[in-house]
Amino acid sequence: MNRERRIIVIQPNRKASKSTASRTKLRVAAYCRVSTEEEEQQGSFEIQKEFYTAKINSTPEWKLAGIYADDGISGVHTKKRDGFNQMIQDCKKHKIDLILTKSISRFARNTVDSIQYVRILKQFGVTVIFEKENINTSTMNSEMLLTVLSAFAQAESESISQNISRGKRMGFSHGRFSFPYAQMLGYRKGADGQPEIIPEQAELIRIIYTSYLHGDSLQIIKSKVEAGGYKTVRGNTTWSTQALLRILQNEKYCGDVLLQKTFTDNVLTGGPKKNTGQLPQYYIENNHEGIVTKRDVPRGSS
Repeated sequence: MNRERRIIVIQPNRKASKSTASRTKLRVAAYCRVSTEEEEQQGSFEIQKEFYTAKINSTPEWKLAGIYADDGISGVHTKKRDGFNQMIQDCKKHKIDLILTKSISRFARNTVDSIQYVRILKQFGVTVIFEKENINTSTMNSEMLLTVLSAFAQAESESISQNISRGKRMGFSHGRFSFPYAQMLGYRKGADGQPEIIPEQAELIRIIYTSYLHGDSLQIIKSKVEAGGYKTVRGNTTWSTQALLRILQNEKYCGDVLLQKTFTDNVLTGGPKKNTGQLPQYYIENNHEGIVTKRDVPRGSS
């Protein structure tokens, strides 16, 4: 029996097609960062966020997955960059397909971090586009280019750090420095911009010095100040002997200032190192009104 061959065209379901297209949109995020809290940088920070929001929303193939940002945070390390870390976590949860960022130096100024995170993101199927360097990690055959450019960004960070350090030392040599009010008891910034004694805290400082000069151990002094309900610089009523020792060794309580007690040896490790002669120090006598006299200061403490 002969059968007539027929071809039936099944028209596309436009609603389903539209839904599929919507699902296949790339989920695009942007990472913005400025490294200081200066006013002109604040403007740059807001401009970056507005720019990327508009760029992603105006691209039909993209869907905004979020604008992640860190304001006034150094790019040398990622530990304190909450926005960056949240972005990485969202990539792990497969909420992001593509990340836009202005440049490698905005993403990371540490070569190791930069390579590490690009590798991690590639494992999650996430592409990073560095706009300034015109790098798209999805099309990279080798990480060599990223390594070289990251090294340049790291060198830039090291250069900036060195320039800041040199500027501080020049200021020290002319007696210019920032008084550490938040890090010590006894002083606040006065109306004239100079250190002003806080009477109730000065009483505590004198008790500590007097007790030590009368032969009391640090443990006895600790018990004494805790019994008196005196608070540490952080507002605690429990004291450590190390906190007491730091007060006794602080030359600022007799009105003098020793500058450059510590320095940063490596911008990447970032940790302060005690200056034991590697760099010059600057001792300013009679910088401000002392709470105790120089004869009250234990020998070798300054």
